[in-house]
Amino acid sequence: MITPTAPSPTPRAAAAATGPTVAIDIGGTKIAGALVHPDGTMSATTRRATPRGVDAEGVMAAVAEVVADLSESPLWASAVRCGIGSAGPVDTSRGTVSPVNIGAWRDFPVQERVAAELAARGAELPAVLAGDGVAMTAAEHWLGAARGYANALCMVVSTGVGGGLILNNQLHPGPTGNAGHIGHISVAFDGEPCACGGRGCVESIASGTAIARWALDQGWKPSAGSGRGAAHDTTAAGVAAAAAQGDPIALAAFDRAGRALAAAIAASATLVETDIAVVGGGVAAAGDTLFGPIRSHLAQYATLSFVRELQVVPATLGTHAGLIGAAAAATMLLSPAAPAPTA
Repeated sequence: MITPTAPSPTPRAAAAATGPTVAIDIGGTKIAGALVHPDGTMSATTRRATPRGVDAEGVMAAVAEVVADLSESPLWASAVRCGIGSAGPVDTSRGTVSPVNIGAWRDFPVQERVAAELAARGAELPAVLAGDGVAMTAAEHWLGAARGYANALCMVVSTGVGGGLILNNQLHPGPTGNAGHIGHISVAFDGEPCACGGRGCVESIASGTAIARWALDQGWKPSAGSGRGAAHDTTAAGVAAAAAQGDPIALAAFDRAGRALAAAIAASATLVETDIAVVGGGVAAAGDTLFGPIRSHLAQYATLSFVRELQVVPATLGTHAGLIGAAAAATMLLSPAAPAPTA
């Protein structure tokens, strides 16, 4: 009797284990690209400034230049997939983006257009679109602070507040790619209106813009030398610098933001039983000025037995999270039954 043997992997499947991922990171200030390898290292990195004062095709031209740069790498022919991380809103069901900070793109079919640029350069690859919060989540789970955790909430606290979820070691972007968008959980029933149309959203309290606005409304005045060396820094960085020096209004602004984040983190963890919350973005650079209030207030909200041990930690990948995340998201979403990439 002949014992049947398992089929040999196809050439593409074998290559997928070793070939690089084309990663594109699209933001309001830069459009970056790299070939990201299975161990998380990057090669052929390139970037362009995000064009201003141009139409949709003018922005796409910069993306095409990034793809063209990558295609000159000797490793281009061995690429196996493409991940596109973009500022949002995104709609991954249609492959479109409408970034708040790229006004020329509204419902722009970025996934289709990038795939066409790849094909034009001899790389007909499967491509995945992910919002920047989801990409950051994939990155932190692969190589960052959420590595080794089966269930995680990762979030970006910056000009806005975004995020993503890892559930059972799988990236969970949802039908349109917006699951885990913690910034628009309402935490203040009588809170001020949010730009999204809701009321009392986390983003309207804890974003860098909201922190600075609230502090200024309460009478805070930046002193010379506070924040990034600027004489009168009225951004959240200036508020953080003032808080570090003991300014009571600045401290109150961060306490308020930390409480909003703690409430949303606890609600999310209670809903899906996450083990860890990873916080990145420009506002997280304030360190204990932000994390102290989050952890302090979390004890008031995460009271059930299965969320009491929830950890809140800073993200670790920084500026590399966009490209690494685009690659990690593509790897995880194009192979949903496969484990997360391993370094």
